[in-house]
Amino acid sequence: MNSKKTTFVLWIALFAVAFSAFGVFAQADMSRCDADGGCAVIEPGETIKIGVAGPSTGEYAMYGQDITESQAISVENLEEFEGFDWELLPEDTLGSAETAVAVANKWITDPTLVAVAGNVFTAESAAVIPIFEKAFIPMMSPSATGANLTSDNAVFNRLVFQDAAQGAFAANFILDDLGLTKVAIIHDGGDYGKGIADTVSATLKDRGIDAVAYESITAGEADYGAVLAAVASTKPEIIYYGGFTAELSVLLNQKALFGLADVPIFSDDGAFGVEVIEKAGANAEGLIGTSSVPGDSPAKLAFDAQYEEAYGRVTGSMSSFAWFSYDTVQVLADRIRAVAFLGDDGKLYIPRAELVEAVRTTNGFEGITGEITCTENGECNASGPTFYRVVDGEWVIISGE
Repeated sequence: MNSKKTTFVLWIALFAVAFSAFGVFAQADMSRCDADGGCAVIEPGETIKIGVAGPSTGEYAMYGQDITESQAISVENLEEFEGFDWELLPEDTLGSAETAVAVANKWITDPTLVAVAGNVFTAESAAVIPIFEKAFIPMMSPSATGANLTSDNAVFNRLVFQDAAQGAFAANFILDDLGLTKVAIIHDGGDYGKGIADTVSATLKDRGIDAVAYESITAGEADYGAVLAAVASTKPEIIYYGGFTAELSVLLNQKALFGLADVPIFSDDGAFGVEVIEKAGANAEGLIGTSSVPGDSPAKLAFDAQYEEAYGRVTGSMSSFAWFSYDTVQVLADRIRAVAFLGDDGKLYIPRAELVEAVRTTNGFEGITGEITCTENGECNASGPTFYRVVDGEWVIISGE
């Protein structure tokens, strides 16, 4: 055989091997859909869908609205992937766990629903975790802080700090920075508010301090006089409140009637924002609140400008979760890109079990809230809480007294 013919045959053989290897590789890709959970399948012309569920109407609408609007900007800023666009699917839960379950059961029937950038509240998140775990749909919440949410499941992750951390920080801040020891505690009875209040109480006890009062209120009522009277009888130096804006506003507006005018209230991030100031007016002066506003960076400032232009208000004025909300979408999209592949049929395939694992093992993602790395149980917060005080009708950062 002459050398030219030999070279030609060798090239044909090499091409055949390469083509065969490519075929095996393509087949291996498709076999990834045989694993637990299968694959999300996106047809050409369809979108990659990320869901968000929370209250967009009702008493707690400001949280769901702020989070959804921030995530809408985040989706808008995503570049298409393999020719496929992204879509945010917002659903109104009214803050109800029952409604959240109905939404989750609807979502798991949609083969193009890939991940959930939520849920917004702790109770509704707890209710839907089993549904999404069975369907291999990862969650990343910007706001659900219940300490137990990351226990015993593979799908729930969060960017915001959890209640146990928030409560411990708050208790230590009261003792070490404010120098106060006579602490009364009030909570709204919910998973979120009571969870933080319990941690504050436990942290104080670990420091050798018993709360002078520990009281529960019923959410949604307009008169908390009986509870305030009981608290006033203990002569506290400060009141810690675990819960949301509506009930906190009532407490602020009524506490002076029971001799508590000069006793400040210290509250959680669920009650942080302009709404409590609007509802309580001058009675909000001296209120201490918890927030998670990240430091300024070019990326944060660009988002702040985009948010204000889109909605006509300052970022963070409705809740402290806007920046975390933006990052949840960015992280989920990054993880989706990491595991997705384009099939020979032009469809986009996203192995669900691989995506669950990819989200849980997020490492070193640069977001506007900081460098995001998830622990083995899905705690992905890049920063702790910041404390504010209302001074002349504005939230002002405090660093101690």
